[in-house]
Formats: sequence, structure tokens, C-alpha cells
Amino acid sequence: MTIRVLLADDQALLRSAFRVLVDSEPDMEVVGEASDGAEAVRLAGETRADVVLMDIRMPGTDGLAATRLISADPGLAQVRVVMLTTFEVDEYVVQSLRAGASGFLGKGAEPDELLNAIRIAAGGEALLSPAATKGLIAKFLAQGDGADEERDPGRTERLNALTGREREVLVQVAGGHSNDEIAERLEVSPLTVKTHVNRAMAKLGARDRAQLVVIAYESGLVRPRVE
Repeated sequence: MTIRVLLADDQALLRSAFRVLVDSEPDMEVVGEASDGAEAVRLAGETRADVVLMDIRMPGTDGLAATRLISADPGLAQVRVVMLTTFEVDEYVVQSLRAGASGFLGKGAEPDELLNAIRIAAGGEALLSPAATKGLIAKFLAQGDGADEERDPGRTERLNALTGREREVLVQVAGGHSNDEIAERLEVSPLTVKTHVNRAMAKLGARDRAQLVVIAYESGLVRPRVE
């Protein structure tokens, strides 16, 4: 199956470079380009994109606002957003994940990293590495980034709906572990882990694993640590 990619960046030169890279892959195709967030939201629906490479900083509707709009639209439930940022230590990254992004990638990433990120997001996984996304979540939640009022207190209550095993799996997901790694740690099958992850997402109202990690930290199930 061909992965349909939408490019959202206000710099035409960067979009052209990304288009050449993506279109060079046999399992991907660029289905549209947007120069701002509003256009990205519109094209996400019109092109039936699977993955949006979304720049955070754009004029008008920025990438963060656009990601919120995409995440809130039931008709775009299949769309996965990968945020692109100039600096990997970016205060907007955590807000992006809260808004519904599946992960983030620095614009200085190697071509193979970008292509791998698209495939990971399209497959329903999240770009979570202990040294990057998870570390940033821990850092900003620990320091406080003015988002306390944005948190949903109901999420903490919904944790009570999780079974003991689902909580265990959620802790492992927050640790940045894959289904196979979790299966080995808990001595169950990867399919069982996937089932627990899907049930946890449904109960907690999370779009994907990235949001599960945020919820795990925000609810206090996992405590952030700052090195």
C-alpha cells in the first residue's frame, strides 16, 4: 500500500526537497503541499493523506493549531501528524503531542530518518525514543510549561478504568518500549500487548502511543525525571 504524504511548510525550498525525497520511495507519494496550517487541514481531508509532515512555525494558522484541528476532526481520524522542528529541544514539542501529533523530527534529520518516521507514523506507531520525545515530555512536564489548565483531570479518573495489566503496559509504553520489548518484559505475546495498548487508548481517549505517553506523565502514573 502506498503511503500518502502531505507536506506542510511555509518554505517552498524545503517542501521541494521533501517532495523529491518522498517521491523517490516506491511505497510513498506526495499528495499535496501546504504553506500554512489552515491549508494543511483542508488538504488533509481533500487528499486523504495518511501522514502530514507539519512544520511547527508557519504564518497564520501554525502547525500546532493545525494539528489540534486535525485531531479533533473525526473525519481525519486516519491522519497521522509528524511535527518538524528546527530545534529538537523545542518548547512546542510537548504541546504538539498533547494536540495529537504522533511524534516529532528535527529538520536536520538524515533522509533515512525522515522516511522511517513516515513509515512508523503510517503504521500507527509513534516516534518515541527515550533520548528524544520521552525526555522532552519529562523535562517540560517537570518544569511546568503553563499547560496545567490545558490538562484534562478526567484522564486521571479514567486511569481507574484500566485493568492492572493495561496499567503495566502503559508504563512500559511511556518508557519508550516497542510491543516486542514489552512482550518480552511481561512474558506475554506481542499480540496480547497490542490488544492491551489498543484498549488503553480507547479508554483514555488517546489517538496513538504518543498521546498515551503524555497521559501517563500528566496523570502521575509515570513520574518525570530531569537529568
